[in-house]
Amino acid sequence: MSTRNAALWPAALALAMVLAGTRSPGALAQDIVIGTGSTSGVYYPLGRAICRLVNRYAAGLRCEARPTAGSLSNLNNVRTNALEIGIAQSDWQFHAVQGSREFEFMDGDFGNLRSVFSAHGEPFTLVARRDARIGKLEDLKGRRVNIGNPESGQRATMEVVMRAKGWTKSDFALAEELPASQQSLALCHGRVEAMIYTVGHPNASISKATGLCDAVIVDVADKDIDELVKAKPYYAYTTISGGMYSGTPDDVKTFGVKATLVTSSDVSEDLIYAATKAVFEHLDELRRMHPAFGTLDPRKMISEGLTAPLHAGAERYYRERGWM
Repeated sequence: MSTRNAALWPAALALAMVLAGTRSPGALAQDIVIGTGSTSGVYYPLGRAICRLVNRYAAGLRCEARPTAGSLSNLNNVRTNALEIGIAQSDWQFHAVQGSREFEFMDGDFGNLRSVFSAHGEPFTLVARRDARIGKLEDLKGRRVNIGNPESGQRATMEVVMRAKGWTKSDFALAEELPASQQSLALCHGRVEAMIYTVGHPNASISKATGLCDAVIVDVADKDIDELVKAKPYYAYTTISGGMYSGTPDDVKTFGVKATLVTSSDVSEDLIYAATKAVFEHLDELRRMHPAFGTLDPRKMISEGLTAPLHAGAERYYRERGWM
């Protein structure tokens, strides 16, 4: 090697290392980063479970699940290719794809969003201190309520509920904006009397609130919610089983959405194909990783809650399996 070439070699090596670390959605041998949500919710263990399967069974892929602010943040970061995959509520996937009024506050074109699959159901869950004597949704008026942090799915869904009820933040004595990871502690300490959470069950944060703070889960069903569910195709009434949490022995009626995995049309077909295959060919392992995943049905996972077009890589795998 010439003296000149030897002098250039360290700089060339450094440049190569930088280029090797640069993300390229079209490269298969790369990292997949999945945007999840709060570490106290179910999105984070879902992302970690998927990454465990991808890292174990998809050669050339390295998957990492990251905590985030939630659905809206994930959709925006998938749109800009800051994330390869994001987990989002089915209603907010719908609003992003349709460009509906509920999504007007988010800047940018979300036309590149693509569906991968859906996962567990997510009931809108109202948890209240027993001593607050909150027995129905209407009782939240004039109370101290955690409505969720901005850019989270739970906050966005709570705002939909507030519009259905004709409420604004001024209807509450306190409209707290804590993330999901902090709200159970605030409930236990009496800073808030109630919290809302759109989440799969069972959930550790809700278990903490009901077990340590004598909190209960409250029915969310009235004429305003009836009209909301009838008008929106991505909502459906659901039940939180009685006995799942301390202090709530009877079934609780509420409504809910689905957790969905969303990617971008810019992410390579081979990458999404390999990740999808790793999940569906080892679905029994995924079901064992969290109670909320125990009833996952592949036929429902490729159809329910998916309003963005299927990504070409996911569609290719589903066609190979004869599911489409």
